[in-house]
Amino acid sequence: MKPTFRSTTICGVRRNGKTAIAADGQVTLDKTIIKHSARKLRRMYHDRVLVGFAGSAADAQALADRFEAKLESAQGNLKRAVIEFAKEWRSDRVLRRFEALMVVGDPEYLLVLSGDGNVIEPDDGIAAIGSGGPYAQAAAKALLENTELSALEIVERSLKIASDICIYTNDHISVEET
Repeated sequence: MKPTFRSTTICGVRRNGKTAIAADGQVTLDKTIIKHSARKLRRMYHDRVLVGFAGSAADAQALADRFEAKLESAQGNLKRAVIEFAKEWRSDRVLRRFEALMVVGDPEYLLVLSGDGNVIEPDDGIAAIGSGGPYAQAAAKALLENTELSALEIVERSLKIASDICIYTNDHISVEET
């Protein structure tokens, strides 16, 4: 039986014209933690776009490179780049086999992308993916609705809460804001 990698919790929040995305650092192979400080966030297009990846590291890196090229050709227009990228991801024979999800954001948009061509803009300004995604999403929703915390503070606290619950999420948290 092939060992299962469980490796990510990513959470993004948009609030007051700011977007923040946080990621944990844990990579797990089957029942063993093999890395505590993986970097799963990336800044793109003159540091104006944030991207968080969940899934296979090699797949995520290849997707990031392709997405960055789409951003460059769209001159930083996130919506246009995302649509073009989603079409390519879904139709390309190699890319569509990639096992990954992405959360992308800039000050205007927060989106979830998947290989089946889905581009989802959450209604509530919260996007969460990965093993601890549901925990981080629930925490972010409660914090967004019941506090005046910034987007950055919300994603950081949400990942911390997820790390207290999900065994595939740790508290080595990276946060970026745009």
